[in-house]
Amino acid sequence: MATLSKILKSVLGFVLLVAITWVVLVNYSVIFSKTVVGEVINVERVELPVALIARAGGELNEKVFSFAISIKDDTTNELFAATSEDRQWAIVQKGQCAEAVYLPYPPWELKKRGTYFGARLVKLYECPKK
Repeated sequence: MATLSKILKSVLGFVLLVAITWVVLVNYSVIFSKTVVGEVINVERVELPVALIARAGGELNEKVFSFAISIKDDTTNELFAATSEDRQWAIVQKGQCAEAVYLPYPPWELKKRGTYFGARLVKLYECPKK
């Protein structure tokens, strides 16, 4: 009976370890996201000719709302750049200040490792005078 209990605990531990690993791998970008607060250096709409093609049913392609964003971090003076399909970026202008959450590519995507694919606008405000 003690052996059955040890086997059951081992299997349960293994299943729990696999589940935790799976959750971390699936949610890697959210878990390791970076919050950047600073001045918006540039926001550009990415306009691809392909983006203007509508889907069947009359819905717009999400690529129409694609933006390239760069923000200079106030604390480190580092520039962070990302692309985003978040429609809130349409109203952001250069020189404003913003708080944004940058989502990194996972390290197993070797060509994109260390860069960001999503920037979620959290807060937008006028920069204080320097």
